[in-house]
Amino acid sequence: MSTDSVGRGTRTSKGSKDHKKPTAAALKGAIQLGIGYAVGNLSSKPDRDVLMQDFSVVESVFLPSEGSNLTPAHHYPDFRLKTYAPLAFRYFRELFGIKPDDYLYSICNEPLIELSNPGASSSWFYLTSDDEFIIKTVQHKEAEFLQKLLPGYYMNLNQNPRTLLPKFYGLYCIQCSGVTVRVVVMNNVLPRAMKMHYKYDLKGSSYKRRASRKERVKSSPTFKDLDFQEMHEGLYFDADTYNALMKTLQRDCRVLESFKIMDYSLLLGVHVLDRKTLSRGNRCDSRKGQKVLYSTALESIQGSVKDPEPVADDDTLGGIPAKHRDENLLIFLGLIDILQSYRFIKKVEHSWKALVHDGDTVSVHRPSFYADRFLKFMSSTVFKKIHPIRGASSKRKRSSFYALKSASQEFLSPQKEEKKEEKKAQSMDNLDGNFHNSSKQPDLLLRSAVSFESARNDEEDLENSEDRRASSSTIALDDPLPSLSRSQSDSELDVYLTATGFQSLQ
Repeated sequence: MSTDSVGRGTRTSKGSKDHKKPTAAALKGAIQLGIGYAVGNLSSKPDRDVLMQDFSVVESVFLPSEGSNLTPAHHYPDFRLKTYAPLAFRYFRELFGIKPDDYLYSICNEPLIELSNPGASSSWFYLTSDDEFIIKTVQHKEAEFLQKLLPGYYMNLNQNPRTLLPKFYGLYCIQCSGVTVRVVVMNNVLPRAMKMHYKYDLKGSSYKRRASRKERVKSSPTFKDLDFQEMHEGLYFDADTYNALMKTLQRDCRVLESFKIMDYSLLLGVHVLDRKTLSRGNRCDSRKGQKVLYSTALESIQGSVKDPEPVADDDTLGGIPAKHRDENLLIFLGLIDILQSYRFIKKVEHSWKALVHDGDTVSVHRPSFYADRFLKFMSSTVFKKIHPIRGASSKRKRSSFYALKSASQEFLSPQKEEKKEEKKAQSMDNLDGNFHNSSKQPDLLLRSAVSFESARNDEEDLENSEDRRASSSTIALDDPLPSLSRSQSDSELDVYLTATGFQSLQ
């Protein structure tokens, strides 16, 4: 067995006459056999901490069809297997609770299921029969970039395993009959057992972001940004779920921005609960006993639970509850296509696209702008928060209260000022020793109040009574005025109490 750098693989000519091109079935078989051999061989190595040099290791082994003293015999064409950073990826699998036996059983026990590719890339997708893992072919540059990304990816997963970023479980290269295939093993975002009534590939861009006619006629088409805006008014979540979802997306986008990554997408699956769905037999066969921690959409955004056990198999399959109009939904989502670095070729691609279209709307953009635009689109157009009716009514009450307070401000403010002056006047009287004078004022006002009360009751002598009461009150109030004029605060108190006496009579 030898080691090699990630960039050095033998790439033979596609038109080579010395080799017969392997069939798709032979390639799938070689991938399964190669991963099985690599994981089995790794079990003989002792556990230890991951070191920096482990991220750049590439192990290479040749597997002839007749077998050797190190490799088993098989009925596929001879092929060479390269395993990238095996110890680092073993750590990632352990972090997500994937046992080696479960990993081998999922990938190697039954034939892989080939999936259609909705994206613009030429990647192939294979799904394991238990619905747990996706095997995706990647280009040479993408494999190289992923290996360079591994130390930062390792750090991010240690800080927070709850993420919507792709979860990478292995990176391998198969060279068979002149064909080189590099594959990465990832988590499966959309469970096959749950029917997705709508699927979207969202970037937050508008330039050419509409599903093609060819895509639309498929039995399960994948729509894009402009399609979503036409088909949905937004997906509504309760406040806690919305906040957790947006917090996770924001954190993940900042991680990708720090790695200078852009042109990623949010793969979104929408299942309508009110419609007939889900074959019970398929469900039981495909996801019987979850093998991977943090693998479902709901687990990926819930940050309050510590050290969870795998979610029991249920009818939701880890979907996030949501609403659209009167429909109850389950949402499945994850970030995909993150192996795009903003290198020179992408800068050139953005430049010529900007010449023929608005540069801020194309999908290929600098990482910081791309992340901001992506988050804005998700938080305002795709995902929305349900505002409780109770909170809305209290908000209306609050606004009504402030309007009432503003309308009555002129009336309330003088009364508050007069009360303050009353307290100030009383305290000044106590300090100056004029308590006796101030104590006479309530008596005068009470006598005037009694006079006015008797005037109200005696309707026959109303005019005479009012004249007498007005004169008596004037005399009664005029007596202490000379003494009160020595204190401005006392006169203000007199005016306040007089006004209060008139108000009590009305």
